[in-house]
Parts: sequence; C-alpha cells; structure tokens
Amino acid sequence: MTTPTAVAFIAALWANQSDAELAKIGRYFKTGAGDYGAGDRFIGVRMGTVFALAKDFVGMEPDEIEALLESDIHEARAGAVSIMAKQFALKKTTAERREALAQLYLRRHDRINNWDLVDLGAHQVLGAWLRDRDRSVLYDLARSDNLWERRTAMFATMAFIKPRQFDDVMAIAEMLVSDAHDLIHKVVGGMLRTVAMHDRPRVEAFLERHATSMPRVMLRYAIEHFSPEERADWLGRKA
Repeated sequence: MTTPTAVAFIAALWANQSDAELAKIGRYFKTGAGDYGAGDRFIGVRMGTVFALAKDFVGMEPDEIEALLESDIHEARAGAVSIMAKQFALKKTTAERREALAQLYLRRHDRINNWDLVDLGAHQVLGAWLRDRDRSVLYDLARSDNLWERRTAMFATMAFIKPRQFDDVMAIAEMLVSDAHDLIHKVVGGMLRTVAMHDRPRVEAFLERHATSMPRVMLRYAIEHFSPEERADWLGRKA
C-alpha cells in the first residue's frame, strides 16, 4: 500500500461501519453520563476488523499514529494502539522505533482512555520495552489519580511474567489492592491468577495478607484456578 496515514485508516474504518455493530457495542462499554467511558464515540466497526486494518497499516510512522490517537472515534484510537503493538513486535523494528512507540504510549496516555485501549498496548508496548529497563515509571502510574494510568501500571507487568520476573507484578498489586474501581480489581486479580500458575506460594502469601479485606472480585479472579475446596476456603475468609 501507499504510505499509511491516519486519514486513510479512518476512511477504511468508515468503509467498514455497521449500524448493527454499533448497537452491539453498547453492551460492552459504559459510555453514559457518569460512566467510565462517558463521551467516548463509537461508529460501529468490529474489533476484528480494526485489528485486521492495523495489520495492513503496521508500517505507520509515529507521527501518524499520534494523529490517529487524536481522533474522537474509539475504533481509530484502538487501531492506533493495535498498530503500536504489532509494530513493536516485528523483528525488523529497530530499538529506536520501539523506544519511540513506548514514549508515545506514555506521552499520549490521555488518548488511551478506556480499558480495551490500555489492554491492547500496556504489556505489548510499554511492558515489553521495560523488560530490561528501570521500571519506576510503572510505580508513578500506579500512584496516578487517573484510572487508565493505574490499569496500565498493573497490566504492563504481564510482560514480566513469561521471563518469571514477578517482583514488580506483586509490588504493584500491593499498591492497588485497595483501589476503589472494579476495573482495577479485575486486572489485579487477573495478574495474581497468572502469577499463581508459576509461583503459587507467592500468591498465597499475598492472599494471607489481604484476603479478608481485598475486593471480592479481585479475590475471585486470583483464585480462579484453585480447586473448588480451596476457593471455598479463601472466599470463606472473605465472608
């Protein structure tokens, strides 16, 4: 294709717009007044289509990706983060470009403003970039007043689990264990569940400290792969 641009990507989105898909989207994203996604604009494009377009536009330059992030169309911003993740993962992507993508993710986090956008790039871009670098930025994000930055802090640590680097996963879970938002409860519980598949005693030690006070959904996520008897025991402590 010719040089991939934000304008061309948005035109491709409109070419795939569906009113039927738009009606479905309302079931998954809370965009009403007072909800976490209030004011977010969807046009009705299947996420599978968005990801396929991101693959087609994977060579997009960072300035065009940023222009795509500027769009008020949710699917455009999802496409931007998906392009970042796919481009970061390419073997031919240079270290300089990977750093540029990670810095773009951080610098324009104001446009990564819903749970799916965070989940598309937090570990595949930011977390992957931090595997062999100082990770203090994640602790700054975990202390943020911004819900999406806190979710990024936790979800980015997914990149550290495969190489069995659990220290930051558990430390950030400790910081967020009493968070007020259910979207943080779910991601913390999910990370604990994943760590437990590799180092269960470490997660059980965490649960010994927090099971009686941590949010119930966080606890349920964390113990999802435990036996029925073990789940009943941990939930009984919460009760």
